[in-house]
Formats: sequence, structure tokens, C-alpha cells
Amino acid sequence: MRLRVAFYFKMTTKKQFLSEHNKLSPLNLQATMALLSRFRIDKASLFKNDDWSIDKLRRPFISWLTSLPQGEKEKIKKKKT
Repeated sequence: MRLRVAFYFKMTTKKQFLSEHNKLSPLNLQATMALLSRFRIDKASLFKNDDWSIDKLRRPFISWLTSLPQGEKEKIKKKKT
């Protein structure tokens, strides 16, 4: 018997991603729209369109976020988008 595995990534907007991510995250991993914008620039290869799939992007986002120096993170957070 052959097992077929299908992955389904729900289409999500940037605003929905931010809301869901922050709901699931401790304070030190809270994000802002500015941080998400910078993540999209830095990790453009992860984006094929405007989809912000929480299942596909949350782990890479957390990895990227935790690798940012604290000063850089604060500087980005303060920017308006």
C-alpha cells in the first residue's frame, strides 16, 4: 500500500500572519509590520506571491528574527511601514 502525503498551506495575508504569529509567540518574539517587511526583503526566495502562509513561513521567520542583533531588531521595529 502506498501512502500519499499532501501538504496544504492556507493562503494568509501579511496582517493575518502578524496576528497569528504574535498570538502564538512570547514577548521576545513579537513582530511588527516593519519586521515582516524586512523579512520579506531579506528572504525574498521564500515568497512566490503575496501569500503569508503561517505553516510555511513562521519557522523561517522565527529563525531569521532570532538571528538579528538586538540593536538591529529594535531599529527595524521602530520604523513605520
